[in-house]
Amino acid sequence: MTVTIVGSQLGDEGKGALVDLWGGDADIVVRYQGGDNAGHTVVEGGEEYKLSLVPSGAVRDKVGVLGNGCVVNPRTLFDELDGLQERGLDPDVRVAKRAHVILPYHRRLDGIEEEVKADSGVKVGTTGRGIGPTYEDKAGRRGIRIGDLLDPEVLRDRLEYAVEQKRSLIEDVYGLEAGDECDVDALHEEFAEFGRRLEENEMVVNCSDFLHQRRQEGDSLMFEGAQGTLIDIDHGNYPYVTSSNPTAGAAATGSGVGPTVVGQGEVVGIVKAYLSRVGEGPMPTELDGTDHEESLADFIREKGGEFGTVTGRPRRIGWVDMPMLRHASRVSGFTGIAVNHLDVLAGLEEVKVGHAYELDGEEIETMPATTERWAACDPVLKEFEPWPEVDWAEVAEEGYDAIPDAAQDYLDYLSEEVGAPVYAIGVGPDRAETVELTNPFDR
Repeated sequence: MTVTIVGSQLGDEGKGALVDLWGGDADIVVRYQGGDNAGHTVVEGGEEYKLSLVPSGAVRDKVGVLGNGCVVNPRTLFDELDGLQERGLDPDVRVAKRAHVILPYHRRLDGIEEEVKADSGVKVGTTGRGIGPTYEDKAGRRGIRIGDLLDPEVLRDRLEYAVEQKRSLIEDVYGLEAGDECDVDALHEEFAEFGRRLEENEMVVNCSDFLHQRRQEGDSLMFEGAQGTLIDIDHGNYPYVTSSNPTAGAAATGSGVGPTVVGQGEVVGIVKAYLSRVGEGPMPTELDGTDHEESLADFIREKGGEFGTVTGRPRRIGWVDMPMLRHASRVSGFTGIAVNHLDVLAGLEEVKVGHAYELDGEEIETMPATTERWAACDPVLKEFEPWPEVDWAEVAEEGYDAIPDAAQDYLDYLSEEVGAPVYAIGVGPDRAETVELTNPFDR
């Protein structure tokens, strides 16, 4: 059995909470794309764990795998593992030999290129973690992979080739001075040691073979997507996207498990009951036009804790964008959805949804393919009856019938529009504060 968890909006939908909830029924949790720019927050028993690279299942003592579709910063990986161990956990994390390595020069170039883009008016709003430049090297066939760290001679050859190019970019193209990020000897010493540690702890695997063998033994897999559909490099609002594919199709390519395996399982789209965004790019339903809207956005932001897990940046806030959700459901083939942060909207005087767009005098219910056309869209808003503030811990304990009627109407609408049933509703940050209707592993 496989279950794939996909962000259906712009990231930060609360995927980690559902991986944590259903991960108890998985044997292995696999990250299939992204790097340490993917902040997942898991809360268990009042304890909060902020993870940017380690798969969320680590909190549930599951085997975590960083698949070949990931880009891995070993510094971040071992810092997180050490931190979890200091808190009494013993995470079992494996890393694909084919995953690419984020090196210090990738981070340096990420910052430089973002500054250049800002000067040209095309700033993307990256986290500066070196994700994009690492994927560029992967596509350019000059990257360094986890398997290369295990062989010091191969690692030196790869570094000597790559570093000269990076030095030329920094000095000759951008007119800046290269620093320690281009010191081949220092990089070789540090990253060969990471390779030794990975090998010593038996963390490195041939991902496809490892997962195949575990499935043959009867293990269930959960695939954990990072970010969200609208920042997918192929299906998002390019160029304001990440450099990988958070959508469900990448669960196969980013892990080496066949698409027929993933396709026979469950694909659950995680939906935030409103919309948030970190970084640049259009957002038609954004609450930013009037003092009233900005005040409402501030209220939702504070109540929902809408600040980036990795960066701490305040997130932009808007109403749910239904054309966005319809697009996400089509692209990944949702079999169910989970709706988080329903409690955050409680007690408001108004609750709205961007049901459609108006573009060039025409009403449309799906997203335009280009960012420029999407930016020209005005939302066609649908208003819902607000629901009152209630004891959400009590709701979580009593179940779906305890959710206020108006909120149930809202959930029914979301389900009908995306064409998939609601599997769970998050009414608080803790695992126990989730109303579960269907466990995808039981289907």
